[in-house]
Amino acid sequence: MNILFRADSSSTIGIGHIMRDLVLAKQYKDSNIIFATQKLDGNINSKIIEAGYKVEILNSNSIDEVQKLIDSYSIDMIIIDHYGIDYRYEKKIKSNNQNLKILSFDDTYNKHYCDILLNHNISADKHRYKGLVPTWCEIRCGGNYTLIRDEFIEEKKIKREKIYNIFIAMGGADSANLNIKILEILPKDLKIVTVTTLANKNLDKLKEFVKDRENIRLEINSNKISKLINQSKFAIITPSVTVYEVIFMEVPFIAIMTADNQIDIYNYLLQNGYTALKQFNSKELKKAIEDFNGRAY
Repeated sequence: MNILFRADSSSTIGIGHIMRDLVLAKQYKDSNIIFATQKLDGNINSKIIEAGYKVEILNSNSIDEVQKLIDSYSIDMIIIDHYGIDYRYEKKIKSNNQNLKILSFDDTYNKHYCDILLNHNISADKHRYKGLVPTWCEIRCGGNYTLIRDEFIEEKKIKREKIYNIFIAMGGADSANLNIKILEILPKDLKIVTVTTLANKNLDKLKEFVKDRENIRLEINSNKISKLINQSKFAIITPSVTVYEVIFMEVPFIAIMTADNQIDIYNYLLQNGYTALKQFNSKELKKAIEDFNGRAY
C-alpha cells in the first residue's frame, strides 16, 4: 500500500503533528510511506528523514500539489493531520480519487469528509462526531488509539534513579514562551531538566537564562525524552500528547494549557482528578509543586 501523510511543523504550528504521525506510520510497516510537508521556519522535516521516510516538499497548502503526488505515487491512502485542511478540501480530494482512502486526524470536533476519523486523545468522545463525518466513516476515538512512541514502551521496563526534581516540557516550539517564566519561579536548589527543540523562537533567550544555572539542564532536540521523564520525580507539561507519555510513565504532573486545541484534554484532566491550569499562573504553579508530597523536592 502507498500512503501519503500530509502534515506540517514550524515554530508557530509546533512539532506535535509530525511526531504523532511518525508513531502512526510505524503501524504500516509493509507500506511505502511518503510525507508531504512544507518547509516552514522551525520545521522538523529532518526527523521524518531520520525515521527513514521520503519527504516531498510542498510550496503551498493547495490541493493541486497534493493531487500530483497522489497521481505520481499511486497513493492508496492519504493521512491528513492539518488544521488548515477542512471538509471541503477532503471532499474535493475524494471526488478526484474515488478509490482513495482518507484518514483524518481531529482533536477539535470539526466536520470531516473521510473514511477513518482518528482522535487519539484520552478525552475523545465518538458521540460528538455525529453529523460531522459521513455515515460510512469509521470513528477511532479515545485511549485505545492513543499513540505512544516505542521508546516509552521500552523505557517503562527500566527502573531508574530519580535524579531530577522537575521535568519541564512546554512543547517543542514553546509558542507561549513559558519556559523562562516557569524556571524563574522554581527554587534554585531543585535539579531541573527542560526540553525544547530548534523550533523554539525563544531558544537563544532560554540558553542565555540557563547558562549560569548549574541546577538546570537544557535538552534541545533530545532523543531521550522517555529516559528524562523516567528520571524525574515531577513534570510540568502542556495538556497535549506529552500528558499520555507522562501518565504512561506514572510520573506526577501539572499541565498548563498553552493553546485552544488543548481544552478537551485540560477539561478531562480536571474531571479525573489531575492538576491543570488554564493559563500560566505563578502562584498556582508554586502551590501545585508544594502540594506534591508536601514539596516537590
